[in-house]
Amino acid sequence: MLWTIFLLLNGLLIVVYLYSSRTRQKKEPPLDKGFLPWLGHALEFGKDATNFLARMKAKHGDIFTVCAAGHYVTVLLDPNSFDSVLSDTVCLDFTPIRKKLIKRIFSVHLPTVKPASERKWMEQHFQGVNLWKLSSSMKAHLHSVLFSNHNNSPSEWTQDGLFSLCYNLLFRAGYLTLFERKENPSAVYQEFRKFDELLTKLARASLTRGESKIANTCKEQLWELLSPNWLNGRSESNSWQKSYHHFLQEEGIDADMQKKALLLQLWTTQCNAGPAAFWVLGFLLTHPEAMEAVQSEIRVLSTLQDTSLQHPPANLLEAHSTPVFDSILKETLRLTAAVMINREVVQDKILRMADGQEYRLRRGDRVCLFPFLSPQMDPQIHQEPQMFKYDRFLNEDKTVKDAFYKDGKRLKYYTLPWGAGRNSCPAKEFAVTAIKQFVFLLLTNFDLELCNPEAELPPANPSRCGFGMLQPNGDLMVRFRLKRTWHEM
Repeated sequence: MLWTIFLLLNGLLIVVYLYSSRTRQKKEPPLDKGFLPWLGHALEFGKDATNFLARMKAKHGDIFTVCAAGHYVTVLLDPNSFDSVLSDTVCLDFTPIRKKLIKRIFSVHLPTVKPASERKWMEQHFQGVNLWKLSSSMKAHLHSVLFSNHNNSPSEWTQDGLFSLCYNLLFRAGYLTLFERKENPSAVYQEFRKFDELLTKLARASLTRGESKIANTCKEQLWELLSPNWLNGRSESNSWQKSYHHFLQEEGIDADMQKKALLLQLWTTQCNAGPAAFWVLGFLLTHPEAMEAVQSEIRVLSTLQDTSLQHPPANLLEAHSTPVFDSILKETLRLTAAVMINREVVQDKILRMADGQEYRLRRGDRVCLFPFLSPQMDPQIHQEPQMFKYDRFLNEDKTVKDAFYKDGKRLKYYTLPWGAGRNSCPAKEFAVTAIKQFVFLLLTNFDLELCNPEAELPPANPSRCGFGMLQPNGDLMVRFRLKRTWHEM
Protein backbone atom coordinates (compact mmCIF):
# COMPACT_ATOMS: atom_id res chain seq x y z
CA MET A 1 0.00 0.00 0.00
CA LEU A 2 2.76 2.44 0.96
CA TRP A 3 4.68 1.48 -2.16
CA THR A 4 1.60 2.24 -4.32
CA ILE A 5 1.15 5.64 -2.67
CA PHE A 6 4.85 6.37 -3.19
CA LEU A 7 4.63 5.53 -6.89
CA LEU A 8 1.52 7.69 -7.35
CA LEU A 9 3.11 10.66 -5.61
CA ASN A 10 6.31 10.18 -7.56
CA GLY A 11 4.36 10.07 -10.82
CA LEU A 12 2.45 13.20 -9.87
CA LEU A 13 5.66 15.04 -9.07
CA ILE A 14 7.10 14.04 -12.44
CA VAL A 15 4.00 15.33 -14.25
CA VAL A 16 4.07 18.59 -12.31
CA TYR A 17 7.77 18.98 -13.06
CA LEU A 18 7.32 18.37 -16.78
CA TYR A 19 4.56 20.96 -17.10
CA SER A 20 6.06 23.54 -14.75
CA SER A 21 9.47 23.30 -16.42
CA ARG A 22 8.21 24.44 -19.83
CA THR A 23 9.92 27.64 -20.98
CA ARG A 24 9.36 29.91 -23.91
CA GLN A 25 11.58 29.03 -26.83
CA LYS A 26 12.82 31.22 -29.64
CA LYS A 27 10.03 32.64 -31.85
CA GLU A 28 7.26 31.25 -29.63
CA PRO A 29 4.42 33.52 -28.41
CA PRO A 30 4.65 35.02 -24.91
CA LEU A 31 4.10 32.26 -22.33
CA ASP A 32 1.98 32.71 -19.20
CA LYS A 33 1.78 29.54 -17.08
CA GLY A 34 0.06 31.01 -14.04
CA PHE A 35 1.01 30.22 -10.45
CA LEU A 36 -0.46 26.72 -10.11
CA PRO A 37 1.50 23.84 -11.67
CA TRP A 38 -0.48 21.93 -14.33
CA LEU A 39 -3.74 23.73 -13.47
CA GLY A 40 -2.37 27.10 -14.58
CA HIS A 41 -5.15 29.52 -15.56
CA ALA A 42 -7.85 26.85 -15.99
CA LEU A 43 -10.17 28.12 -13.26
CA GLU A 44 -10.11 31.75 -14.41
CA PHE A 45 -10.32 30.74 -18.07
CA GLY A 46 -13.41 28.61 -17.42
CA LYS A 47 -15.14 31.02 -15.06
CA ASP A 48 -14.91 34.15 -17.22
CA ALA A 49 -12.94 33.71 -20.44
CA THR A 50 -13.69 37.22 -21.69
CA ASN A 51 -12.20 39.11 -18.75
CA PHE A 52 -9.32 36.66 -18.43
CA LEU A 53 -8.32 36.86 -22.09
CA ALA A 54 -8.79 40.65 -22.11
CA ARG A 55 -6.30 40.83 -19.23
CA MET A 56 -3.86 38.55 -21.08
CA LYS A 57 -4.25 40.66 -24.24
CA ALA A 58 -3.47 43.83 -22.31
CA LYS A 59 -0.40 42.13 -20.84
CA HIS A 60 0.96 40.25 -23.87
CA GLY A 61 -0.68 41.58 -27.05
CA ASP A 62 -2.70 39.83 -29.76
CA ILE A 63 -1.02 36.42 -29.39
CA PHE A 64 0.08 34.53 -26.27
CA THR A 65 0.18 31.02 -24.82
CA VAL A 66 -1.43 30.09 -21.50
CA CYS A 67 -1.41 26.91 -19.46
CA ALA A 68 -4.88 25.51 -18.60
CA ALA A 69 -5.34 22.12 -16.93
CA GLY A 70 -2.27 20.56 -18.50
CA HIS A 71 -2.88 22.03 -21.97
CA TYR A 72 -0.94 24.86 -23.54
CA VAL A 73 -3.31 27.07 -25.51
CA THR A 74 -2.09 29.74 -27.91
CA VAL A 75 -4.76 32.44 -28.16
CA LEU A 76 -4.84 34.57 -31.32
CA LEU A 77 -6.83 37.82 -31.11
CA ASP A 78 -5.82 39.62 -34.30
CA PRO A 79 -8.72 39.15 -36.77
CA ASN A 80 -6.46 40.13 -39.68
CA SER A 81 -4.41 37.00 -38.92
CA PHE A 82 -7.29 34.54 -38.47
CA ASP A 83 -6.87 33.04 -41.94
CA SER A 84 -3.44 31.72 -40.93
CA VAL A 85 -5.32 29.37 -38.61
CA LEU A 86 -8.57 28.84 -40.52
CA SER A 87 -6.92 27.94 -43.82
CA ASP A 88 -4.44 25.40 -42.43
CA THR A 89 -5.82 21.86 -42.75
CA VAL A 90 -2.45 20.12 -42.40
CA CYS A 91 -0.88 21.36 -39.17
CA LEU A 92 -4.10 22.29 -37.36
CA ASP A 93 -7.08 20.00 -36.73
CA PHE A 94 -10.27 20.52 -34.71
CA THR A 95 -11.33 16.84 -34.86
CA PRO A 96 -9.45 15.55 -31.75
CA ILE A 97 -10.83 18.33 -29.53
CA ARG A 98 -14.37 17.81 -30.82
CA LYS A 99 -14.24 14.05 -30.28
CA LYS A 100 -13.09 14.47 -26.68
CA LEU A 101 -15.83 16.99 -25.95
CA ILE A 102 -18.74 15.04 -27.43
CA LYS A 103 -17.60 11.91 -25.60
CA ARG A 104 -17.30 13.77 -22.29
CA ILE A 105 -20.58 15.71 -22.64
CA PHE A 106 -22.87 13.37 -24.58
CA SER A 107 -21.23 9.94 -24.05
CA VAL A 108 -21.01 9.72 -27.84
CA HIS A 109 -18.16 8.02 -29.69
CA LEU A 110 -18.32 7.99 -33.49
CA PRO A 111 -14.93 6.59 -34.52
CA THR A 112 -15.85 5.84 -38.15
CA VAL A 113 -17.66 9.12 -38.89
CA LYS A 114 -15.47 11.47 -40.89
CA PRO A 115 -16.10 15.18 -40.19
CA ALA A 116 -16.18 15.95 -43.94
CA SER A 117 -18.89 13.31 -44.50
CA GLU A 118 -20.95 14.53 -41.56
CA ARG A 119 -20.71 18.13 -42.73
CA LYS A 120 -21.71 17.15 -46.27
CA TRP A 121 -24.78 15.39 -44.89
CA MET A 122 -25.68 18.45 -42.78
CA GLU A 123 -25.26 20.82 -45.70
CA GLN A 124 -27.57 18.71 -47.87
CA HIS A 125 -30.36 19.26 -45.34
CA PHE A 126 -29.72 22.93 -44.58
CA GLN A 127 -29.31 24.23 -48.11
CA GLY A 128 -31.44 24.59 -51.23
CA VAL A 129 -34.81 22.85 -51.46
CA ASN A 130 -34.33 20.96 -48.19
CA LEU A 131 -33.66 24.24 -46.35
CA TRP A 132 -36.87 25.68 -47.79
CA LYS A 133 -38.83 22.61 -46.63
CA LEU A 134 -37.35 22.75 -43.13
CA SER A 135 -37.96 26.50 -42.85
CA SER A 136 -41.58 26.11 -43.99
CA SER A 137 -42.13 23.32 -41.48
CA MET A 138 -40.48 25.39 -38.75
CA LYS A 139 -42.77 28.34 -39.52
CA ALA A 140 -45.87 26.15 -39.28
CA HIS A 141 -44.74 24.70 -35.96
CA LEU A 142 -43.83 28.15 -34.61
CA HIS A 143 -47.33 29.35 -35.45
CA SER A 144 -48.82 26.26 -33.78
CA VAL A 145 -46.88 26.52 -30.49
CA LEU A 146 -47.24 30.31 -30.32
CA PHE A 147 -51.02 30.19 -30.60
CA SER A 148 -51.57 26.92 -28.74
CA ASN A 149 -52.57 28.72 -25.52
CA HIS A 150 -54.62 31.45 -27.18
CA ASN A 151 -57.91 31.45 -29.03
CA ASN A 152 -58.63 33.77 -31.93
CA SER A 153 -59.95 36.61 -29.81
CA PRO A 154 -58.00 39.12 -27.71
CA SER A 155 -56.91 37.55 -24.44
CA GLU A 156 -55.91 38.68 -20.97
CA TRP A 157 -52.28 39.49 -20.25
CA THR A 158 -50.02 36.49 -19.66
CA GLN A 159 -46.86 36.98 -17.62
CA ASP A 160 -43.64 35.02 -18.11
CA GLY A 161 -39.87 35.29 -18.13
CA LEU A 162 -38.72 36.29 -21.62
CA PHE A 163 -35.85 33.78 -21.67
CA SER A 164 -38.12 30.96 -20.55
CA LEU A 165 -40.73 31.95 -23.14
CA CYS A 166 -38.32 32.19 -26.08
CA TYR A 167 -36.33 29.07 -25.26
CA ASN A 168 -39.48 27.00 -24.68
CA LEU A 169 -41.32 28.02 -27.84
CA LEU A 170 -38.38 27.89 -30.23
CA PHE A 171 -37.13 24.62 -28.80
CA ARG A 172 -40.51 22.92 -29.15
CA ALA A 173 -40.98 24.21 -32.70
CA GLY A 174 -37.47 23.12 -33.67
CA TYR A 175 -37.93 19.72 -32.07
CA LEU A 176 -41.21 19.15 -33.91
CA THR A 177 -39.53 20.18 -37.16
CA LEU A 178 -36.52 17.87 -36.93
CA PHE A 179 -37.57 14.97 -34.69
CA GLU A 180 -40.23 12.27 -34.75
CA ARG A 181 -41.95 12.21 -31.38
CA LYS A 182 -44.74 14.78 -31.68
CA GLU A 183 -46.45 13.69 -28.47
CA ASN A 184 -43.63 14.64 -26.07
CA PRO A 185 -42.01 18.02 -26.92
CA SER A 186 -42.72 19.51 -23.48
CA ALA A 187 -41.19 16.53 -21.66
CA VAL A 188 -38.12 16.66 -23.90
CA TYR A 189 -37.76 20.39 -23.26
CA GLN A 190 -37.89 19.98 -19.48
CA GLU A 191 -35.16 17.33 -19.47
CA PHE A 192 -33.12 19.23 -22.04
CA ARG A 193 -33.07 22.39 -19.94
CA LYS A 194 -31.80 20.50 -16.88
CA PHE A 195 -29.09 18.92 -19.03
CA ASP A 196 -28.17 22.22 -20.72
CA GLU A 197 -27.70 23.96 -17.37
CA LEU A 198 -24.96 21.46 -16.50
CA LEU A 199 -23.36 21.35 -19.94
CA THR A 200 -20.41 23.66 -19.28
CA LYS A 201 -19.49 21.73 -16.14
CA LEU A 202 -19.77 18.48 -18.10
CA ALA A 203 -17.40 19.88 -20.71
CA ARG A 204 -14.87 20.91 -18.05
CA ALA A 205 -15.29 17.75 -15.95
CA SER A 206 -16.13 19.86 -12.91
CA LEU A 207 -19.47 18.36 -11.84
CA THR A 208 -20.12 17.58 -8.20
CA ARG A 209 -21.28 14.05 -7.39
CA GLY A 210 -24.90 15.23 -7.16
CA GLU A 211 -24.68 17.16 -10.44
CA SER A 212 -23.12 14.16 -12.16
CA LYS A 213 -26.05 12.01 -11.09
CA ILE A 214 -28.54 14.57 -12.42
CA ALA A 215 -26.67 14.87 -15.73
CA ASN A 216 -26.56 11.10 -16.23
CA THR A 217 -30.25 10.76 -15.41
CA CYS A 218 -31.12 13.53 -17.88
CA LYS A 219 -29.09 11.87 -20.61
CA GLU A 220 -30.76 8.52 -20.05
CA GLN A 221 -34.21 10.13 -20.04
CA LEU A 222 -33.47 12.05 -23.24
CA TRP A 223 -32.08 8.99 -25.02
CA GLU A 224 -35.40 7.26 -24.39
CA LEU A 225 -37.57 10.27 -25.23
CA LEU A 226 -35.70 10.85 -28.50
CA SER A 227 -35.80 7.21 -29.56
CA PRO A 228 -38.15 7.22 -32.58
CA ASN A 229 -41.02 4.86 -33.28
CA TRP A 230 -39.57 3.71 -36.58
CA LEU A 231 -36.68 2.00 -34.80
CA ASN A 232 -39.37 -0.50 -33.80
CA GLY A 233 -40.80 -0.67 -37.33
CA ARG A 234 -43.91 1.41 -36.62
CA SER A 235 -43.35 4.35 -38.97
CA GLU A 236 -42.49 5.04 -42.57
CA SER A 237 -41.45 8.64 -42.03
CA ASN A 238 -38.80 10.27 -44.20
CA SER A 239 -37.84 12.90 -41.64
CA TRP A 240 -34.59 14.71 -40.97
CA GLN A 241 -34.11 12.43 -37.97
CA LYS A 242 -34.53 9.28 -40.05
CA SER A 243 -32.03 10.59 -42.58
CA TYR A 244 -29.51 11.08 -39.76
CA HIS A 245 -30.17 7.54 -38.58
CA HIS A 246 -29.44 6.21 -42.09
CA PHE A 247 -26.28 8.31 -42.29
CA LEU A 248 -24.96 6.79 -39.04
CA GLN A 249 -25.90 3.31 -40.25
CA GLU A 250 -23.91 3.81 -43.43
CA GLU A 251 -20.96 4.99 -41.35
CA GLY A 252 -21.03 1.76 -39.34
CA ILE A 253 -22.36 3.16 -36.04
CA ASP A 254 -24.22 0.63 -33.87
CA ALA A 255 -27.83 1.09 -32.72
CA ASP A 256 -26.97 2.11 -29.14
CA MET A 257 -24.61 4.86 -30.27
CA GLN A 258 -27.13 6.03 -32.91
CA LYS A 259 -29.60 6.51 -30.07
CA LYS A 260 -27.10 8.50 -28.00
CA ALA A 261 -26.05 10.63 -30.98
CA LEU A 262 -29.58 12.01 -31.25
CA LEU A 263 -29.01 14.01 -28.05
CA LEU A 264 -25.86 15.49 -29.59
CA GLN A 265 -27.90 16.58 -32.62
CA LEU A 266 -30.72 17.89 -30.42
CA TRP A 267 -28.34 20.13 -28.52
CA THR A 268 -26.46 21.21 -31.66
CA THR A 269 -29.64 22.24 -33.47
CA GLN A 270 -31.66 23.67 -30.57
CA CYS A 271 -29.24 25.27 -28.10
CA ASN A 272 -28.84 28.70 -29.72
CA ALA A 273 -32.10 29.86 -31.33
CA GLY A 274 -34.04 30.39 -28.09
CA PRO A 275 -31.29 32.35 -26.30
CA ALA A 276 -30.69 34.43 -29.46
CA ALA A 277 -34.39 35.33 -29.69
CA PHE A 278 -34.35 36.30 -26.01
CA TRP A 279 -31.52 38.76 -26.54
CA VAL A 280 -33.12 40.20 -29.71
CA LEU A 281 -36.44 40.84 -27.97
CA GLY A 282 -34.73 41.93 -24.76
CA PHE A 283 -32.71 44.59 -26.59
CA LEU A 284 -35.82 45.73 -28.46
CA LEU A 285 -37.87 46.04 -25.27
CA THR A 286 -35.15 48.00 -23.48
CA HIS A 287 -34.36 50.24 -26.49
CA PRO A 288 -37.60 51.90 -27.65
CA GLU A 289 -35.99 53.51 -30.72
CA ALA A 290 -34.91 50.07 -31.96
CA MET A 291 -38.37 48.63 -31.30
CA GLU A 292 -40.00 51.46 -33.25
CA ALA A 293 -37.60 50.98 -36.16
CA VAL A 294 -38.28 47.26 -36.47
CA GLN A 295 -42.02 47.70 -35.91
CA SER A 296 -42.06 50.22 -38.75
CA GLU A 297 -40.29 47.74 -41.01
CA ILE A 298 -42.72 44.97 -40.02
CA ARG A 299 -45.70 47.25 -40.70
CA VAL A 300 -44.49 47.71 -44.27
CA LEU A 301 -44.20 43.95 -44.69
CA SER A 302 -47.63 43.38 -43.19
CA THR A 303 -49.28 45.65 -45.76
CA LEU A 304 -47.93 43.54 -48.61
CA GLN A 305 -50.41 40.75 -48.03
CA ASP A 306 -53.84 40.28 -46.44
CA THR A 307 -53.62 37.92 -43.52
CA SER A 308 -55.78 36.36 -40.85
CA LEU A 309 -55.17 34.32 -37.72
CA GLN A 310 -56.50 31.22 -39.52
CA HIS A 311 -54.06 31.74 -42.40
CA PRO A 312 -50.63 32.85 -41.18
CA PRO A 313 -48.54 35.18 -43.37
CA ALA A 314 -46.51 33.76 -46.22
CA ASN A 315 -42.74 33.89 -45.96
CA LEU A 316 -42.57 37.67 -46.24
CA LEU A 317 -39.23 37.77 -44.46
CA GLU A 318 -37.71 35.54 -47.14
CA ALA A 319 -39.40 37.38 -50.01
CA HIS A 320 -38.50 40.95 -48.96
CA SER A 321 -35.40 42.58 -47.53
CA THR A 322 -35.41 43.56 -43.87
CA PRO A 323 -32.25 45.66 -43.41
CA VAL A 324 -33.27 47.08 -40.01
CA PHE A 325 -34.18 43.68 -38.62
CA ASP A 326 -30.99 42.18 -40.05
CA SER A 327 -28.87 44.90 -38.44
CA ILE A 328 -30.59 44.33 -35.09
CA LEU A 329 -29.93 40.61 -35.31
CA LYS A 330 -26.27 41.13 -36.28
CA GLU A 331 -25.79 43.59 -33.42
CA THR A 332 -27.44 41.19 -30.98
CA LEU A 333 -25.19 38.35 -32.09
CA ARG A 334 -22.13 40.59 -31.89
CA LEU A 335 -22.93 41.25 -28.23
CA THR A 336 -24.02 37.77 -27.17
CA ALA A 337 -22.52 35.08 -29.46
CA ALA A 338 -19.32 33.86 -27.82
CA VAL A 339 -17.98 30.99 -29.89
CA MET A 340 -14.42 29.72 -29.57
CA ILE A 341 -12.66 28.31 -32.61
CA ASN A 342 -10.22 25.65 -31.42
CA ARG A 343 -7.57 23.66 -33.26
CA GLU A 344 -5.04 21.08 -32.12
CA VAL A 345 -1.49 21.51 -33.41
CA VAL A 346 -0.79 18.11 -35.01
CA GLN A 347 2.48 19.29 -36.61
CA ASP A 348 4.88 22.06 -35.63
CA LYS A 349 3.78 25.21 -37.42
CA ILE A 350 5.08 28.69 -38.17
CA LEU A 351 2.16 31.10 -37.75
CA ARG A 352 2.53 34.21 -39.90
CA MET A 353 0.73 37.27 -38.55
CA ALA A 354 -0.74 40.04 -40.70
CA ASP A 355 1.96 42.45 -39.45
CA GLY A 356 4.73 40.15 -40.70
CA GLN A 357 5.65 38.65 -37.32
CA GLU A 358 6.16 34.88 -37.20
CA TYR A 359 5.55 32.60 -34.24
CA ARG A 360 6.29 28.91 -33.76
CA LEU A 361 3.49 26.65 -32.53
CA ARG A 362 4.42 23.36 -30.85
CA ARG A 363 2.93 20.04 -31.81
CA GLY A 364 0.51 18.91 -29.08
CA ASP A 365 -0.54 22.46 -28.14
CA ARG A 366 -3.86 24.05 -29.02
CA VAL A 367 -4.79 27.23 -30.86
CA CYS A 368 -7.85 29.27 -29.90
CA LEU A 369 -9.59 32.15 -31.69
CA PHE A 370 -12.08 34.06 -29.56
CA PRO A 371 -14.00 36.40 -31.90
CA PHE A 372 -16.26 37.62 -29.08
CA LEU A 373 -13.32 39.56 -27.62
CA SER A 374 -11.78 40.46 -30.96
CA PRO A 375 -13.19 41.55 -33.35
CA GLN A 376 -16.69 41.73 -31.81
CA MET A 377 -15.81 43.73 -28.68
CA ASP A 378 -12.76 45.55 -30.03
CA PRO A 379 -13.22 49.37 -29.65
CA GLN A 380 -10.88 49.95 -32.61
CA ILE A 381 -13.37 48.10 -34.81
CA HIS A 382 -16.75 48.82 -33.20
CA GLN A 383 -17.13 52.18 -31.48
CA GLU A 384 -18.49 51.81 -27.94
CA PRO A 385 -18.58 48.01 -28.29
CA GLN A 386 -20.45 47.43 -25.01
CA MET A 387 -23.41 49.47 -26.28
CA PHE A 388 -26.34 48.10 -28.27
CA LYS A 389 -26.70 50.15 -31.46
CA TYR A 390 -29.47 48.77 -33.63
CA ASP A 391 -28.19 50.56 -36.76
CA ARG A 392 -24.51 49.62 -36.34
CA PHE A 393 -24.69 47.47 -39.49
CA LEU A 394 -26.65 50.01 -41.55
CA ASN A 395 -25.43 52.80 -43.80
CA GLU A 396 -27.32 56.10 -43.79
CA ASP A 397 -29.36 54.97 -46.80
CA LYS A 398 -30.42 51.77 -44.93
CA THR A 399 -28.15 49.55 -47.03
CA VAL A 400 -25.99 46.93 -45.35
CA LYS A 401 -22.80 48.25 -43.76
CA ASP A 402 -20.01 45.72 -44.07
CA ALA A 403 -16.89 47.89 -44.13
CA PHE A 404 -15.06 47.83 -40.79
CA TYR A 405 -11.39 48.60 -40.22
CA LYS A 406 -8.55 48.03 -37.82
CA ASP A 407 -5.16 49.71 -38.10
CA GLY A 408 -6.35 51.21 -41.38
CA LYS A 409 -6.98 47.81 -42.94
CA ARG A 410 -10.45 46.62 -43.92
CA LEU A 411 -11.44 43.50 -42.02
CA LYS A 412 -12.60 40.26 -43.57
CA TYR A 413 -13.87 39.16 -40.14
CA TYR A 414 -15.60 41.95 -38.22
CA THR A 415 -18.04 39.64 -36.42
CA LEU A 416 -18.05 35.84 -36.25
CA PRO A 417 -21.15 34.61 -34.39
CA TRP A 418 -21.35 31.42 -36.47
CA GLY A 419 -17.71 30.43 -36.37
CA ALA A 420 -15.60 30.20 -39.50
CA GLY A 421 -13.71 27.72 -41.61
CA ARG A 422 -14.32 24.00 -41.21
CA ASN A 423 -16.31 24.34 -37.98
CA SER A 424 -18.68 27.12 -39.07
CA CYS A 425 -22.35 26.41 -38.52
CA PRO A 426 -23.89 24.63 -41.55
CA ALA A 427 -27.41 25.43 -40.27
CA LYS A 428 -26.83 29.20 -40.09
CA GLU A 429 -29.51 30.12 -42.62
CA PHE A 430 -32.07 27.84 -40.97
CA ALA A 431 -31.35 29.35 -37.54
CA VAL A 432 -31.51 32.96 -38.78
CA THR A 433 -34.81 32.29 -40.57
CA ALA A 434 -36.29 30.63 -37.47
CA ILE A 435 -35.34 33.55 -35.21
CA LYS A 436 -36.73 36.10 -37.67
CA GLN A 437 -39.94 34.10 -38.15
CA PHE A 438 -40.44 33.86 -34.38
CA VAL A 439 -39.85 37.55 -33.68
CA PHE A 440 -42.01 38.56 -36.66
CA LEU A 441 -44.92 36.36 -35.57
CA LEU A 442 -44.69 37.51 -31.97
CA LEU A 443 -44.49 41.24 -32.69
CA THR A 444 -47.17 41.07 -35.40
CA ASN A 445 -49.74 39.15 -33.40
CA PHE A 446 -49.09 39.99 -29.75
CA ASP A 447 -48.75 43.01 -27.53
CA LEU A 448 -45.46 42.50 -25.71
CA GLU A 449 -44.14 44.74 -22.95
CA LEU A 450 -41.97 44.76 -19.86
CA CYS A 451 -43.71 44.10 -16.55
CA ASN A 452 -41.47 46.77 -15.09
CA PRO A 453 -40.86 49.59 -17.62
CA GLU A 454 -37.58 50.40 -15.84
CA ALA A 455 -36.26 46.84 -15.97
CA GLU A 456 -32.86 46.17 -17.52
CA LEU A 457 -31.52 43.11 -19.28
CA PRO A 458 -29.85 40.66 -16.88
CA PRO A 459 -26.11 40.19 -17.33
CA ALA A 460 -24.83 37.27 -19.37
CA ASN A 461 -23.43 34.17 -17.69
CA PRO A 462 -19.70 34.38 -18.52
CA SER A 463 -19.12 30.65 -17.99
CA ARG A 464 -21.07 29.94 -21.23
CA CYS A 465 -18.26 31.42 -23.34
CA GLY A 466 -17.19 28.92 -25.97
CA PHE A 467 -20.58 27.21 -26.20
CA GLY A 468 -22.39 29.39 -28.72
CA MET A 469 -24.93 31.92 -27.48
CA LEU A 470 -24.46 33.36 -24.02
CA GLN A 471 -27.34 32.84 -21.63
CA PRO A 472 -28.56 35.35 -19.02
CA ASN A 473 -28.00 35.19 -15.29
CA GLY A 474 -31.65 35.64 -14.44
CA ASP A 475 -34.60 36.56 -16.65
CA LEU A 476 -36.56 39.58 -17.87
CA MET A 477 -40.22 39.50 -16.85
CA VAL A 478 -42.65 40.41 -19.63
CA ARG A 479 -46.35 40.26 -20.28
CA PHE A 480 -48.10 39.59 -23.57
CA ARG A 481 -51.57 39.20 -25.06
CA LEU A 482 -53.09 38.60 -28.46
CA LYS A 483 -53.60 41.80 -30.42
CA ARG A 484 -57.15 43.02 -30.94
CA THR A 485 -56.64 43.16 -34.71
CA TRP A 486 -53.96 41.58 -36.88
CA HIS A 487 -52.64 44.94 -38.12
CA GLU A 488 -52.71 46.67 -34.73
CA MET A 489 -49.15 47.68 -33.90
